[in-house]
Amino acid sequence: MSATELYGSGEYLRRNPDWHESDAKWKARQVLTMLSRHGLVPRSVCDIGCGTGGVLAALAEALPPRTELVGFEISADALRHVSAERRRRVNFVQTTPAERDVPFDVALCLDVFEHVPDYLGFLRGLRGVAKQTIFHIPLDISVASLMRAGRLSEVRRQVGHLHMFTKEVALATLETAGFDVVDWSFTNPSRESRPTHILGHIGKRARRVAFHLSPDLGARALGGFPILVLAKPTAEPRSLPAGYSRTYDLQQAGARRRS
Repeated sequence: MSATELYGSGEYLRRNPDWHESDAKWKARQVLTMLSRHGLVPRSVCDIGCGTGGVLAALAEALPPRTELVGFEISADALRHVSAERRRRVNFVQTTPAERDVPFDVALCLDVFEHVPDYLGFLRGLRGVAKQTIFHIPLDISVASLMRAGRLSEVRRQVGHLHMFTKEVALATLETAGFDVVDWSFTNPSRESRPTHILGHIGKRARRVAFHLSPDLGARALGGFPILVLAKPTAEPRSLPAGYSRTYDLQQAGARRRS
């Protein structure tokens, strides 16, 4: 099944019935922490691959009432689950963002580009969308995931990750695509997750200890710690290998979905 079929046929919704709405408030808190750390009070925010808009809805409760909030989402399945109340505060658009005459102050790209076949082209296409972009990037590759047979294939099948990263590769990817990394930090979603079986509880405890001792070592060994990155577009992106297309139409970026 192609990525476009996965997100447009209802299959992704079947595999992920809440469209990751349960993670939205937690992700919004991570975004607000990053904004606060840098004294940013954006007048306009867009969420690229917003799903059902949960992150923007949570941000709306914390940002000034006049903040422009726009959610870009290509999946009709996700947008059908957006409530009327949420639509009154957030402008939802069933497309991908295009470069604006006046860029957004902040763009969010949370668990998105790992789903896009041409992820470097996609990222380059985002450079004109906002003055600054906050990325949330899962780090699927760890010692534990490599040792557990079939784990990475399971991630690819269940949540559609076409590309998988370590911290170093994720940060280098942003730089190659034409972004300067301003700040980054690990996040720890397992702190708020609720395991449903004994192995899940054991894994959560191990990650909690590892995160306390050394987030970097914990990410390398056990996984489960994504990174949150604040980045600005550079004047010019780095050169790509010969033969790689320099142009990318964001309208073609229909193969992606947040994790």
